[in-house]
Amino acid sequence: MSHYTRVRTSLHDQETLVRALKRLGFEEVESHAQPQPLYGYQGDRRSQRAEVIVRRRHVGSASNDIGFARTDDGGFQAIISDYDRRRFDAAWLRRLTRSYGHESALSFAEENGYEVLAEETDKAGDIHLTLRRTAL
Repeated sequence: MSHYTRVRTSLHDQETLVRALKRLGFEEVESHAQPQPLYGYQGDRRSQRAEVIVRRRHVGSASNDIGFARTDDGGFQAIISDYDRRRFDAAWLRRLTRSYGHESALSFAEENGYEVLAEETDKAGDIHLTLRRTAL
């Protein structure tokens, strides 16, 4: 049985987190108002619970669920098994944070009357957006 590790993140908005995970390639991401149990690679119910969950069948055949649980300060902490931390490590969490920032910028642009003119990713993986404000 894999042990779960909790990793604090700077992610706070649940809908944006779900979109960021989808942008990283997870086709199905669960989003719950109340924390739901995570399951291990053998289908065993674990004591860990999370509001945002990528179920193990979408992670890998021998994987566990990946969860993001709300913390007391309103943010999320990632809950990832030791087995899955080999693939979903600190570098992956940085990519998720980058994807989250991109999704946040797109939401801000849409809510404030901006049009996305261009979107480019540089060699370092940073995403650059060119926006134009449209008439309100």
